Amino acid sequence: MKSIYLLSDFHLGSPSVAASRPREQLLLRFFEETASDASAYYLLGDVFDFWFELRHAVPKHFVRLQGCLAALTDAGIPIHYFTGNHDGWTFGYLEQELGVELHRDTLVTEWEGKHLLLAHGDGKGPGDRGYKRLKRIFGSRFNQRLFGFLHPDFSFALAQGWSRQSRASQRIESYGQNGHPPVFDPTKEWLYQYSLRKQYERQQAGLAPLDYLIFGHRHLPIFCPLPGGGTYVNLGEWMHQPTYARFHAGNLDLKTYPNHQSTGYGR
Repeated sequence: MKSIYLLSDFHLGSPSVAASRPREQLLLRFFEETASDASAYYLLGDVFDFWFELRHAVPKHFVRLQGCLAALTDAGIPIHYFTGNHDGWTFGYLEQELGVELHRDTLVTEWEGKHLLLAHGDGKGPGDRGYKRLKRIFGSRFNQRLFGFLHPDFSFALAQGWSRQSRASQRIESYGQNGHPPVFDPTKEWLYQYSLRKQYERQQAGLAPLDYLIFGHRHLPIFCPLPGGGTYVNLGEWMHQPTYARFHAGNLDLKTYPNHQSTGYGR
């Protein structure tokens, strides 16, 4: 029986192309090591620190990873690509050239009798109203067309600057000013609260509870059982502590790479 692998938040291009090159090489090594065991891969957003497609141009760099993903799909291994808050402006290139299946929002699915909810996680749960308003602005096709009229040398540099600022704010929120991972507190974790709400909604609708609710975005590896059943999982990130999840034989485990040992706050 093969495995399903889930990972997110590579932020290739951060803090610079040269600095993230070893991260790309590490990802290539991960895919090479796991391909023979993989029935599918799920990339839950922010693969790139910035991504925007023009009609005849895309951001350069990281063609090795793109080629690797294309080779995997050519070999018949499905890759599910979830857009994040840094790489959501994709309009067909990833699907047509890399062969991935694109997801722009939440996916509810079933694997081996287990019910799962998958999403990047940005804009979900209580609070963060400022970002939710900003997400609607960025998601407007009219605003996207306006942005596309700008010369890429200017617009891409502008967007990459915003990406760096957003990512820095996200790291401070996740790790604090001292850069150390916090003690996991579910009362302050808004994706945990979102998970509780989704379980309640399914209960009210007479649906089976979710076994796993899996997200990226928060940059913290979390594996936390929910009261009443199910588990909230966050995949972490690959900039400081590479982590991923493996679903095998009906069970999901959160691991570090390259040692493949189990990890996670709240376990």
